Amino acid sequence: MLNDLSLNTSVVSSHLTATASALISELEIFPCIDSTNSYLMARVQNDAPSGCVCFSEEQTAGKGRRGRQWISPQGQNIYGSFLWQFESAAQLSGLSLAIGVGVIRVLQQQGISNVGLKWPNDIYSDGKKLGGILIEVTSHSDGSASAVVGLGLNLDLPVEIEGITQAYTDLKHVAPNVTLQRNHVAAQLLNELLPIAATFEQHGLNAYLDEWRSYDCLVGKQATLFVGSQQLQGCVQGIDENGLLRLQREDGTIQTFASGEVSFSA
Repeated sequence: MLNDLSLNTSVVSSHLTATASALISELEIFPCIDSTNSYLMARVQNDAPSGCVCFSEEQTAGKGRRGRQWISPQGQNIYGSFLWQFESAAQLSGLSLAIGVGVIRVLQQQGISNVGLKWPNDIYSDGKKLGGILIEVTSHSDGSASAVVGLGLNLDLPVEIEGITQAYTDLKHVAPNVTLQRNHVAAQLLNELLPIAATFEQHGLNAYLDEWRSYDCLVGKQATLFVGSQQLQGCVQGIDENGLLRLQREDGTIQTFASGEVSFSA
């Protein structure tokens, strides 16, 4: 069940931990925006600092992976992004996996257990997409990088939405007996995700690998991996130490992939 109060900076701030609050340089909430990621990517050009956070009640051009649009109807869902500056662009490998772990932690804190992660950056429940993570990185000439971390999380979606071509679900259906307050969920996400970003260069993906694997909803499943114009069939064997997908082909060999789109049957 969903408490549909509008997002409010004061209410979100009241639920932040001292750690998360100290990491935020600016918190903005918009009634409508083209894309929270696009907004912060533009601010990167003006040297915006780490900890710029924005949410919106609606997006007119929300971003999904591989250039797709993230359908973002008004109110009742979470559309948000934050900006973090990293000293080394080379240290960002696996960040989206670590962020995924953070999202699952938050859902579990809300009493929602039947959720998992679909490589590389989707939140899933019962074979349906519940949310997605999009990280856009700008590398700088000194080797540093600015990363905008975006998250779309379905709390309460209409039964039919034009433009969504894959199976989807929302928390209203995944956890009908759990009462969710969006301001609290937004704050809990910041409480978990900002410290992950702030310490990722120190800890790296290794600190999250075992936990990510425990949430993996692809492992052991027959799947099709789309890489560019290629379609590769095989059985997913989880991820390796670098967060690459391991796919066992028909001849028994295992190949690893850094990117791609996975289709599977639940």
